[in-house]
Amino acid sequence: MSDIGDWFRSIPAITRYWFAATVAVPLVGKLGLISPAYFFLWPEAFLYRFQIWRPITATFFFPVGPGTGFLYLVNLYFLYQYSTRLETGAFDGRPADYLFMLLFNWICIVLLMIPLIMSVLYVWAQLNRDMIVSFWFGTRFKACYLPWVILGFNYIIGGSVINELIGNLVGHLYFFLMFRYPMDLGGRNFLSTPQFLYRWLPSRRGGVSGFGVPPASMRRAADQNGGGGRHNWGQGFRLGDQ
Repeated sequence: MSDIGDWFRSIPAITRYWFAATVAVPLVGKLGLISPAYFFLWPEAFLYRFQIWRPITATFFFPVGPGTGFLYLVNLYFLYQYSTRLETGAFDGRPADYLFMLLFNWICIVLLMIPLIMSVLYVWAQLNRDMIVSFWFGTRFKACYLPWVILGFNYIIGGSVINELIGNLVGHLYFFLMFRYPMDLGGRNFLSTPQFLYRWLPSRRGGVSGFGVPPASMRRAADQNGGGGRHNWGQGFRLGDQ
């Protein structure tokens, strides 16, 4: 048991709480301790009965059953792998920025579990887009294609792609507004982490910052100052690596 405890404590903080809730909430419903009906996001119950917990529990709940158990485990694996990699890679030392990304995606996604996981995976794939990843049966391709490969994979094992498609679209929205548009295209920065999150989760020295190739005007200014070039947002990983 100590090995499991050590492994659990080794998970970065935000991913650890997210992972634990995504295990605990479906388990409570599966064991019948609380009716699963209390976990779903029903607008009537939220708006008129003031059941304010539903937006949160709906994010962590998955109706685990004979036909959905494998799909749940696959998405739980994706949550652990890619949230950990983002939190310890691109967002290393900046927990407030990572939490803000999750909150932004959570609101855009209408508070559902699988799309939120897919949005995180999509952001990781874009930040490591040229890294070669391995998937099932030894297939290899660039990381930027991984969200769409998983979309097809989940369609085969689950029969629907709506959740995965929503997650990819929201992940692209965050990636474009936070990184691509302001830093690569020189546009306005529409997203910024609120200051209260920095006060709650202060950044740690030595974290990674920056992304992409700056716009031409910024590159010229950086070259004049003796700097410039592409910033490093962490290394890529192969699917299934620890």
